[in-house]
Amino acid sequence: MPTLAALVTVYHRIDPTELHQCLDSLARQTRRADEIVIVEDGPVGTALRKVIDEFVQLNPEARTVVLSRNQGAGPASQAGLNTIHTDFVARLDADDIADPTRFAKQLDFFANHPHLDVLGTALAEFAGSTDNIVGVRTLPEQHTQIAKYALINSPINNPSVMIRTAAIKEAGGYRAVHLMEDYDLYARLLACGKKFHNLPEPLTFFRISDAVFQRRTGKGMLEAERQIQRNLTSYGLISKKRAMANFLIRTAYRLLPSTALKAAYGTLFHRR
Repeated sequence: MPTLAALVTVYHRIDPTELHQCLDSLARQTRRADEIVIVEDGPVGTALRKVIDEFVQLNPEARTVVLSRNQGAGPASQAGLNTIHTDFVARLDADDIADPTRFAKQLDFFANHPHLDVLGTALAEFAGSTDNIVGVRTLPEQHTQIAKYALINSPINNPSVMIRTAAIKEAGGYRAVHLMEDYDLYARLLACGKKFHNLPEPLTFFRISDAVFQRRTGKGMLEAERQIQRNLTSYGLISKKRAMANFLIRTAYRLLPSTALKAAYGTLFHRR
């Protein structure tokens, strides 16, 4: 049987109740991870500390990696990855929830497709409770479509992904790219010739809120866009001309008024 580690990064702004729901969904997997690695990205405070400590005490496969200061999602993810030696790594954001069958279904798909390196799924976006699904976020399924889509946008719903650990490490792991460390990693994996697939079934519940859209338009995103386009060019995926076009298109999208941004997001990503 292949071995699996689940990797979650936590920082001080995560809601303790939401983290509890996230970790509980890992404990309820029909095929549990062999390791659950919780990276504390800097001091997390008393409430989050209690949630983490209680979970680790109840689940012997769980452990923590503690960073003395907040470093951001990329470096925090890499700090966790450095301690992982399982066959596969599954990601889950600290405020999201995994369907109980997610790991079993993803590992089964890998078993039937041994050439595959990266496997994502659709996301069931919810507001407040998983009983309130507001949309299903889908991405291209087949590798050829995924590789083409990656030229303009991240081709995997990151909270849903499972990856061969050796493939991540071969591609150089996670790097500090503001709010786009996942896109940067997937671009390098594609440049290395790794094979991708997305399952159409939503196996992760993604918490949607105004904060999600605020992060997409927040401070630092302009420079982040410049950096990711430079990176895509340096990895040989796009030309400088295409990088400029991408920058203009993606920046225009982020500059839309809030109502128009949400409408455009639904049109682009929600299953109809």
